[in-house]
Amino acid sequence: MKITLSFLGAASNVTGSRYLLDANGTRVLVDCGLYQERHLRDRNWAPFVVAPESIDAIVLTHAHLDHCGLLPKLVREGFRGRIYCSPATAEIARYILLDAAHIQQEDAEYKRRRHEAEGRSGPHADVPLYTVEDAERCLQHFDPVDYDAPIPVGEHVAATFREAGHVFGSTNVTLSVQKDGQQRRVLFSGDVGRPGMPILRDPKPADGDADYVLVESTYGNRTHETPEDIGDRLADVINRTHAAGGNVCIPSFALERAQHLLYALNELLLADRIPHLATFLDSPMAIHITEVFRNHPELFDREMTRLVNANHSPFDLPTLHMTRTVSQSKAINHIKGTVVVIAGSGMCTGGRIKHHLVHNIERPDSTVLFVGYQARGTLGRHILDGAEKVRILGRQWDVRAQIERIHGFSAHADRDELLEWLNGLSRPPRHAFVVHGEPESAADFREHLVERTGWSASVPEYRDTVTLD
Repeated sequence: MKITLSFLGAASNVTGSRYLLDANGTRVLVDCGLYQERHLRDRNWAPFVVAPESIDAIVLTHAHLDHCGLLPKLVREGFRGRIYCSPATAEIARYILLDAAHIQQEDAEYKRRRHEAEGRSGPHADVPLYTVEDAERCLQHFDPVDYDAPIPVGEHVAATFREAGHVFGSTNVTLSVQKDGQQRRVLFSGDVGRPGMPILRDPKPADGDADYVLVESTYGNRTHETPEDIGDRLADVINRTHAAGGNVCIPSFALERAQHLLYALNELLLADRIPHLATFLDSPMAIHITEVFRNHPELFDREMTRLVNANHSPFDLPTLHMTRTVSQSKAINHIKGTVVVIAGSGMCTGGRIKHHLVHNIERPDSTVLFVGYQARGTLGRHILDGAEKVRILGRQWDVRAQIERIHGFSAHADRDELLEWLNGLSRPPRHAFVVHGEPESAADFREHLVERTGWSASVPEYRDTVTLD
C-alpha cells in the first residue's frame, strides 16, 4: 500500500489550504482554498499540480475562502467528482463562492478600467479568476454528509467528519485508507476552534487513533485573551470612539466573526455598558450566513439556545441594520454621529470595508478595530503593522484613525488549546505535520509540540510530497 501526501497550500503560510492524498492511485483533495496574501496570489492562477479530472473527491473542512475559494476554478478546469462536507458548510459555501465570484468579476473590470486610464497593465488585470457561472457549476458537486460516520470517498478511502468548533459547520476530517488488511489513518485538523466560545459547541478532541496528523498553527506561538477580556476591550473602544465623535469600522469575516461580534454587542447592550448606537452589518454575505445560523439551531451551544428561547437573540439586536444594497451602504457615510460598521472583507482585501476605510482612515476621531487574523501582504496587515500611508481603491491615504485590535475574538485555537486538542489522540502518531501558520508560528509550535510530547514533527514547505509508510 503506497500513500503519498502533497502540501499544495497553507504550508509555511496561512491561506490557500490544499492537501492531496494519493492512496494507490485514488486521489482525495482536502480543501481547495484561495491564497489571500498579496505576495502569494499568483499561486491562485497557477495550473494545478495534477490534472483536476484525476482527482476522485474533495473533502472540505469548512467554508472560509482560504479553504474553499478555489473550488470553482478546479471544477472549470476539469474536476468531476463530489465535494463532501457538513450540511451547514454546503449552505454557507453557496454564499461564499457566489460572492467571491462576483467580487472576482467586479475587481477585474475595475482594474481593467483603472489600468486603461493610467496607460498600464498588470498580471490577470482584466480576467477574473472565475465567474459566477463557474461558481454555480461548482455548487452542483457538493454532497453534504453527517458527522461522526465514515463516508466512502474513493476506492479503499473513507472520510469521517468531526465537529471542529471553529466556525458554523466546521469539521476535522480523518481519511482512512484500507487495502490488503492494512490501514492508515490521516487526521486533518482543518481549523481548530476554541472551547468556551459563544454560539458554537466546543470542538471535539482529536480522533482517538491516527497514524499521521496535520495540525494548524495560525496562533501556534501565542495564547489568546480570555473571553471576559473581549467585552471590556470592545466596550472601551466603542465608548472612547463615541466620546470622540467618530465611527467604529470593523473589518470582519462574514462567517463566524460577524455573528460573534453581534453576540458580544448584544451582551454589552443587555448589560447597558455601551450606548445604543446604530450598528450596520454591511455585508450581504454575512446577512445570508446569519440566516444559515438561524436554520441550524442544533449546532448552537447551551447559552446561545437560552438566549434564543428568551427572545434575546444577537441576530435581532434592536439597533441592528442589515445593509443589503450598495445605496444603503453608501448612505452610512452620510450619517452624523457615531455608528458601528461591520463589513467585509476581514483582511480588507476587497468588499465594502474598503469604502468605509476611505471615509474614516484619515479621521483621528474614528477607530478601525481588527478582530481577526491579518495575513502578511494584506491591506489589513499593513494598517495593523503601523503603515503611515496605505493604498485603497487606487489612491494613497494617510492613516490617522485610531487602530485597535482584539485578539480574543479569534476562532482559532491558540498554542495551549491546540495541544489540548491533540491530547485526544489515544497514542502518539507516527508523525505530525504543522501547517496553516506563518513560518515563525509553525516553527515555534513544532518545537513546543516536540518538547511537550516527544512526537516526531515537521513543518512542510509548499509543494513538498511525503510518503506515508
